[in-house]
Amino acid sequence: MSSAIVFHSLAAFAYAVLALVLWRSLASGKPVIQVGRSARLGLLSAIILHAIALYFAILEENHLKLSWSLALSASVWLGMIIFWLESLIIRIDGLQLLLLPAGALICLVAAMFPKAQLLAHANDAGLRLHLLIALCAYALVTISALQAMMMAALDHRLHFPRESSPSQTKLRSAVGRLLDAQPPLLAQEQILFRVIWIAFAALTFTVLSGSMISLQLTGKWLPLDHKTIFTLLSWITFGILLAGRYARGWRGRIALRYTLVGFAFIVLAYTGSRFVVEVILQRN
Repeated sequence: MSSAIVFHSLAAFAYAVLALVLWRSLASGKPVIQVGRSARLGLLSAIILHAIALYFAILEENHLKLSWSLALSASVWLGMIIFWLESLIIRIDGLQLLLLPAGALICLVAAMFPKAQLLAHANDAGLRLHLLIALCAYALVTISALQAMMMAALDHRLHFPRESSPSQTKLRSAVGRLLDAQPPLLAQEQILFRVIWIAFAALTFTVLSGSMISLQLTGKWLPLDHKTIFTLLSWITFGILLAGRYARGWRGRIALRYTLVGFAFIVLAYTGSRFVVEVILQRN
C-alpha cells in the first residue's frame, strides 16, 4: 500500500471524527460548537495529514502526477486551509458541517482511486510550477462554486422559510438546521470574493506561464486544445465578474451565476475530461 493511500485514509478518518462531533451536537438540537483552540489544532492536524498525502501522491520521487481524484483532493485541502485562516478572523463555524464531511469523502475517494498520470517534462522547474499553480487555480474555482451553491441555498431559505411542523421530514429538518447554522450571507459573500480574487490571479498566472512554456516546447503561444479554451473562458468569466463587482457593485445572484459558469468551464477543462478517460474509458 502506497504512502499516499495511507495518509489519505488517515486524513479521511480525522475529518470524519471531527465531523461526527459537530453533527452529533447539531442532531441533539444544540448550537454548533464555537471553534476553540483544541478544535483548531485538531483541524490543523487533519490538514497536515492531507498535505502529506498530496505530497506523496503528486510529487513523490521527483515526479509530477495528476488525476481527477487528486484534483478534487487538492481542492478540498485548499478549502480547509482557507476556512482555517478565515476562522481566525470571523465566526464561520457552521461551514465545518459541510467541509469536514466533504474532506472525509474526497480523501476516501482519492485513496480508492490512486491511479495518476505521470506528466511528461515534469523535471522542468517552470512546467512543474505552472502545473501546480494551475491545480491551485482549478481548486480555488471549485471552492468558489461550492461557496456559491451554499449561498444560493441560504438565499432560497431566507426568501422561502419553512416553519417546522410534525409533518416535516427528518431530512428536511436536518437540512434546515444545517442552513440555520451557517454564517450570515454577508460574511460568506466576503469570503467568496476573496477566494475569487485569488483564483483569478492564479488563473492569470496559469495562462501566462502556460503560454511561455508552450512557446518554449512547441513554438506556439497557446495550443488550441479543449483545456486551454475552457480555461480561457473561465478566466474571462471571472474577469467580467470582478470588473462588474468593482464598477457596478455586482453581488447576490449575479455573482453566484457567474461563479457557477466559471466553475463549469473549469470542470470541462480538466476534472470532467480526466474522470471520463480514467474511470469510464479506463485509459491512461
